[in-house]
Amino acid sequence: MSGHPEVGVAGLGVMGSAIVRRLLRRERTVRVYDVRQDAVAELARDGADPADSAAQLASSSVVILSLNTADIVEQVAFGPEGVLTATPEGVLVIDMSSIDPGRTRDFAERAAKLGAGWVDAPLSGGAPSAERGELTLMLGGEDDQVERALPVLDALSSRLTHLGPAGSGQLMKSVNQVLVGCGFAALAEAAALIRAAGLPPRRVQAALTGGRADSVLLQEFFVKFAEVDLTPTGRVSNMVKDLEAARDYARSAGVPLPVTTAVSELHRWLAAAGHGDADNAALMHYYGTGTEVGTGTGPTGDRS
Repeated sequence: MSGHPEVGVAGLGVMGSAIVRRLLRRERTVRVYDVRQDAVAELARDGADPADSAAQLASSSVVILSLNTADIVEQVAFGPEGVLTATPEGVLVIDMSSIDPGRTRDFAERAAKLGAGWVDAPLSGGAPSAERGELTLMLGGEDDQVERALPVLDALSSRLTHLGPAGSGQLMKSVNQVLVGCGFAALAEAAALIRAAGLPPRRVQAALTGGRADSVLLQEFFVKFAEVDLTPTGRVSNMVKDLEAARDYARSAGVPLPVTTAVSELHRWLAAAGHGDADNAALMHYYGTGTEVGTGTGPTGDRS
């Protein structure tokens, strides 16, 4: 562990827990905090040091945030018991949440005034990739702060790109989510077609492999969607948040996003129908697939 900074991690959901486990496997000293004490206790059994508050994480020179919304990030970083409340000087915050680029720039400016650093490092790849150290990371921040973050982030990622100042990583995550969210919608429609025709999903996937329709999404998710496999890999509610963030930025920049808007509304319908915590493959509910879907014929709220 010599030569590596101690790392604090706030937010021990599926992704945050995977990040902690990866760092522990790489023999890093990790201190953890979450409002859910059961999550803290579980990772303490794996070797992490528990913290009673986010403020206690400031004893670590680097603190990773893995949280759901910008409001929660603000509370954990700057709130009364926040990471940067008592002893912020010299602490580097690496925010691996997916939040608004504008709020991120504001947080970075506030951190700098306190003598702390801020790097936004949203990710792509999911919890399994985190545990293998194969995340794709999109970084925003000052050059020297990104340099400080690299010894930690290198343990988590197989590809990382520094795109520019604070907020740049979050903007790139919005681009990523536009491509992924719209890709999921296309996969769901294709899967609905082959289900209606009774074609075997794995043979369809094999037939498409190597052609122009081939992609990482096709290889990783097509069979999952076609089989309505709801094993958790990513939540519908998170996709709603990310697509809404992309739309908000696009509106401020005067950029029309008609396809993204339609896909965002599809995900919002799913969340309103009670599937916000479900896996992204719940998109198949829209097409009346599976006995769990109900018997309605369209997105009018008449099916669960």
